[in-house]
Amino acid sequence: MGMTKEQIAQRIARELRDGYYVNLGIGIPTLVANYIPSGMSVVLQSENGLLGMGPFPFEGEEDADLINAGKQTITTVPGSVFFDSAMSFGMIRAGKVDLTVLGAMEVSQDGDIANWKIPGKMVKGMGGAMDLVASARNIIVAMMHTNPKGESKLLPACQLPLTGIRCVKRIVSDLAVLDVYDGVFHLLERAPGVSVDYIKERTAGVLVVQGEIPEIVF
Repeated sequence: MGMTKEQIAQRIARELRDGYYVNLGIGIPTLVANYIPSGMSVVLQSENGLLGMGPFPFEGEEDADLINAGKQTITTVPGSVFFDSAMSFGMIRAGKVDLTVLGAMEVSQDGDIANWKIPGKMVKGMGGAMDLVASARNIIVAMMHTNPKGESKLLPACQLPLTGIRCVKRIVSDLAVLDVYDGVFHLLERAPGVSVDYIKERTAGVLVVQGEIPEIVF
């Protein structure tokens, strides 16, 4: 029941539009690169200095020098450009990125996001996430609806250190698609085989449900 990580990425890929410049965060978001609709021109930006990222390489075709910000091996597409981090963050901070897809540990009903640190645990740092959430025109979060203990990750207020405030517009979890505005979560779609009540039980924040909620079809 619910969506796999690949299905979450597939559903997020439906949010892409022709001509978009898109940054994909570490984890589930990177999978979106494999589901860009045929015939659509979307330019993927990686904050370590690449514009024009392709899908993941096939086994045996990896180039150890060609990686994304999460240090995964990637491919390029015709017309790809390489540059330094200063140029990359210049693009991000200037608002050139149309859509950013990020993972999250927690999202609040106000659209706050916590996705970089659990106190007491070793972390590499925030990376480019803070710049991305502060500057992108649209933020979609790809996440599991609950943590491994079964506790909701969609909360009235985030408990973990924040990455950004009032920035998340849409969430695609393994259970549902939700919009975040007016200080509440709005249920738009439900994952295959998942009921509205099941989603309600696993959403700690205020969840607004209006009318019939369609099931996502793959």
